[in-house]
Amino acid sequence: MNQSIHGHQVMEMMAESKKTYTKQTLKAEIANIFGENALFHTCMGSDLSADQLIEFLASKGKFIESAEGIKMPEDHLC
Repeated sequence: MNQSIHGHQVMEMMAESKKTYTKQTLKAEIANIFGENALFHTCMGSDLSADQLIEFLASKGKFIESAEGIKMPEDHLC
């Protein structure tokens, strides 16, 4: 059984990396760090795949999307 990872850990990973991602490179980085089959949870959902977590974070305005890609500034963490 996989342990569920809080979405904040992904947000912290993004902020610490200072990288700009596409959704595909973000998903690959999540898989590299947390595992291909990792499941995630937030205060509003559980058993989320990496794709579902990315869509959830985007829908809640948790990271900045621009023409260059997706970025999570440290001061943007909740």
